[in-house]
Amino acid sequence: MRKTLITIKDVAAASGVHASTVSRALNDETRDMVSKPVADKVLAVARKLGYLRNPLASGLRTRRSHTIGVLIPDLTNPVFPPIIRGIERTLAAAGYVAVLADSDSDERNAHTIVENLLGRQVDGLILATAYRKDPVVDKCIEHGIPLVLINRVVDKIRVAAVVNDDDFGIRLALEHLLALGHRQIAFVGGPQNTSTGYYRYLAFLAATKEHGLKIDRSMAVNGKSFSEAEGKNCLLKILDEHGKRFTAVVAANDLLALGCFDALTARGMRCPDDVSVSGFNHMPFVDRFSPSLTTVHIPHDELGVQSAKLLLERIRNPEDPPRTIKLKPSMVLGGSTRALAARDVRPIKSAGSGKARPRAVS
Repeated sequence: MRKTLITIKDVAAASGVHASTVSRALNDETRDMVSKPVADKVLAVARKLGYLRNPLASGLRTRRSHTIGVLIPDLTNPVFPPIIRGIERTLAAAGYVAVLADSDSDERNAHTIVENLLGRQVDGLILATAYRKDPVVDKCIEHGIPLVLINRVVDKIRVAAVVNDDDFGIRLALEHLLALGHRQIAFVGGPQNTSTGYYRYLAFLAATKEHGLKIDRSMAVNGKSFSEAEGKNCLLKILDEHGKRFTAVVAANDLLALGCFDALTARGMRCPDDVSVSGFNHMPFVDRFSPSLTTVHIPHDELGVQSAKLLLERIRNPEDPPRTIKLKPSMVLGGSTRALAARDVRPIKSAGSGKARPRAVS
């Protein structure tokens, strides 16, 4: 036999207050309109009676669905589950539910998915799929949809975003290799139509110039995607053109770094004995690679938490200027990088601490 659902009126009767008071007490956004003792009592009674909030009925009154669309480019990328977990946990605490979708890194898919999410009356969007020039983002802005970008940004338009300090992270990786004595350093990057691909590439060029390295631009190759296959293809291209002229590689993400492992194996070389490899992202399980990966750690969970909080701010205060939250990465050392033969060193300025670190003298 189906159990009768408990209503707000039932909670009101058991609490000895008006139904409108119960409604305010049960809503995170209006709870502060009720005194704390009354709100606590209502919540306790609602739990005891087994009251379940009806989001459809609530949405008819408030014109909100309490659902948030979350779009990511690749669900198989291990970076995204901890980010999503941070988003879902934060939204749930505020009474919202995340609706997750995967664009498969396809711009047309992203456009269709966003249209469907808007058709389902989501209250806002968190997008990890943005391109530097992105019509999906333009459409959301045009229609006044509360929006937060995560991990990526767009060119020219101010959009609320939570990102990593990519410039700082690439400098950490490069300076780690410099401290180990490496001077001939290659770069394997990501697609240049994304901010992460573009700005990490620019950061590498700027940092090498700053430290006086003469890097042949053909030793910096950018892939069409952030994938293991593209990492392999890019490093094979460098190897075919330059042979063993370099001793280390900075990869713009961990999947690209894993592809670099594959390329070295295909050419009968070993990491780090022949070439050191550094990644970016610190995705789960990189310590299980062989060798374990030296990489730039980004705070995945915090990216999710902050993006959800920022979107909730946008929903409550849509007229506020959009702001960007930039999180600092850190270096995680693994077995994929090693020092070259001992040599005299001189200090270099570290992006990580502002203090001097050893710099190789060639």
